[in-house]
Amino acid sequence: MNAPAQSPATPVFHVRGLTKVYGAGTAEVRALAGVDLDLNAGELVVLLGPSGSGKTTLLNQLGGLDIPTAGELRYRDLDLAHADEARLTRYRRESVGFVFQFYNLIPSLTARENVGLITELAHAPLTPEAALGMVGLTARMDHFPAQLSGGEQQRVAIARAIAKRPEVLLCDEPTGALDVKTGITVLEAIRRANRELGTLTVIITHNAVMAAMADRVIRFSDGRVQSELRNANPAAPDTLNW
Repeated sequence: MNAPAQSPATPVFHVRGLTKVYGAGTAEVRALAGVDLDLNAGELVVLLGPSGSGKTTLLNQLGGLDIPTAGELRYRDLDLAHADEARLTRYRRESVGFVFQFYNLIPSLTARENVGLITELAHAPLTPEAALGMVGLTARMDHFPAQLSGGEQQRVAIARAIAKRPEVLLCDEPTGALDVKTGITVLEAIRRANRELGTLTVIITHNAVMAAMADRVIRFSDGRVQSELRNANPAAPDTLNW
């Protein structure tokens, strides 16, 4: 007798017909033009596309930094499209970690103290020491940002983002300001957090090389999903063909 079919897992994000319009009339810009996608727990997803394709706008929607003009945007059972600002703030604080191209560290605080600012607000965080250890900065945690290289500062930013154990990690061009060797180190830190914490990780980039490290690659153009590809055997960052 065959086992009953398993129902598919509920996605972390369920997006249908997502539209974002800025301006009006002749100044109207349709940044998202009807996006449909699901994002699942524990995935490492790379969103690829040229500048102006809608990647960052989508990331801002997923992170609760902006709300759509139309369409459905759900995180678990939370309707992000219609949540009020207080609920969005709680969602960002509890469920989402952000990594941007620029590090936004507080210059007067050490790496440990920068991460500690987040752990003080979280429910069941990693310690700053554990988060910095995960990104390979145990020996540098008492250094100030000015004493760290660009890659080390970005890894502090990653440690700060993952310290609260977010279900979602959103990365906007995290290697955009770095050289190749340093970028690989940063991607290794992101991948380790994804694998060890089970965090749904979304990286947006225009660099197609990163596609090989993803579980799934989503290509964007003109505010729409153009294609999706699953990698059966995602590559380690240090094997990418830069």
